[in-house]
Amino acid sequence: MATHIGSDQFDFDERLARLREIMSNSEKLQLEGQKLQAERLKLEAERLRIEAERLKAGVDTKILPFATVFQGLIAIAALLGAGAAIAKLFFP
Repeated sequence: MATHIGSDQFDFDERLARLREIMSNSEKLQLEGQKLQAERLKLEAERLRIEAERLKAGVDTKILPFATVFQGLIAIAALLGAGAAIAKLFFP
C-alpha cells in the first residue's frame, strides 16, 4: 500500500504542477513583452530618424514653392500685358 497516494497529496501535486505551468507561461509572456518593447523602441528610433530627414529636406526646399509662385505671378502679368498691348493694337 505504499503506492497509494492520498487525495490531499494528489491535490497538492496538481496545484504545484499548475503553479509551475503558470510560472513558465508568465516567463514566456515576460520575454515576449521585452521583445515587443525592444521592437517598439527600434521603430520609434526609425520614425524619429525619418522625421528628422523630412524636416531637413523641408528646410532645404521651403524656398522653392515661394519662388515658383512668384515666377507664376510674373508670367501671368506678362501675358496680361501682352494681351492688353495686342488688344490696343487691333482695337484702338
